[in-house]
Amino acid sequence: MLGDLGAEVIKIETRSRIDSMRLSPDNLDKEPDRDPWFHSGVRNQLSITLDMEQPKAIPVIKDLIKMSDIVIENFSPKVMKEHDLDYQSLKQIKPDIIMISLPATGHYGPLRDAQTYGPSLTGLAGVDGLVGYYGERVLGLQQAYADVNSALHGAFTVLAALYYKKRTGKGQFIEMAQLEAVVGIAGEAVMEYVMNGKVLGTLGNRYPTMCPHNNYRCSEDDKWVSIAVKTEDEWKAFCQAIGNPAWTKDEKFADKYSRLRNQTELDSLITGWTSKQSYYEVTELLQKHGVAAAPCLDTEGRFFDPHLQARKTYLEVDHPTTGTDFIANSAWALSDNPTEIRYRSPLLGEHNKYVFKELLHMSDEDIAQLETEKVIH
Repeated sequence: MLGDLGAEVIKIETRSRIDSMRLSPDNLDKEPDRDPWFHSGVRNQLSITLDMEQPKAIPVIKDLIKMSDIVIENFSPKVMKEHDLDYQSLKQIKPDIIMISLPATGHYGPLRDAQTYGPSLTGLAGVDGLVGYYGERVLGLQQAYADVNSALHGAFTVLAALYYKKRTGKGQFIEMAQLEAVVGIAGEAVMEYVMNGKVLGTLGNRYPTMCPHNNYRCSEDDKWVSIAVKTEDEWKAFCQAIGNPAWTKDEKFADKYSRLRNQTELDSLITGWTSKQSYYEVTELLQKHGVAAAPCLDTEGRFFDPHLQARKTYLEVDHPTTGTDFIANSAWALSDNPTEIRYRSPLLGEHNKYVFKELLHMSDEDIAQLETEKVIH
């Protein structure tokens, strides 16, 4: 995130323990430099290789921190302190350093040492408990939403700390438990329990105060369209758009309360209409009548959707190991400082020479010695 905003981000890696983002399930070759997930997520960054388990690596890391503004880490709480790289140690060599730590569950509390991944955190935060077909078993999010959510929260927090430093000249330590960042997205469920004592369960695509509100099957194979109706005016517009069939005048659908009580039957009737058309046809017709509707795009659909193409949502980036990659563009566009993919994801250790020799002014002999000892590795 910070790299997309113009920061020079140096990612410290090691061949002794390859970053799991370089070995995702999509990386069929299991070659660290060929992972599509890594290519998409780690752009605008530099890569150096230092094995933190080697004592000689720590002074090198500290020298790099002396000339840096921000340190970002998401190890378990004990790791940085064990390597003499915790905030109190770094503040001694760089008093105005900003350090953000993104532990899974926080630096204190009964779960402080819990080992987690993104899907574990959404389960622990209670978000997975809301995902599943209406009234059926929990399915969960099925993807690492917590990772992206935590990165966005972290980038915002660091920018706030940089603003504070600009005003005061002071750095600070930021502890941001990824679990708590995920809990925040389930605000409605939390408030429902606090205020009404009700535990929300699986709702499918239903919404407590909107009806119809669902994904509906269309004429193409496994293609669906999302439709959401909030107000009575929108309901009337929806009925008009589909030709005011007789069932739209049924008392069971006369108002929002009635529609919510009978939404299973209503969804079936709507599917009878959508299933005879493509998802773009349904979308275009309903949008013309002021009704919120959109195609449920799969991966292929996202690449070829006319709007996303016009917005340059995906960019072609050349990579030396895979040729042309399709990379998601930045989600924000600044008029005075346009965000862009300045360079593709780095090869493992690609910028060792630049960082160690040009930034840290290490000699060729010292670099070669550390490589021999597998400190730079």
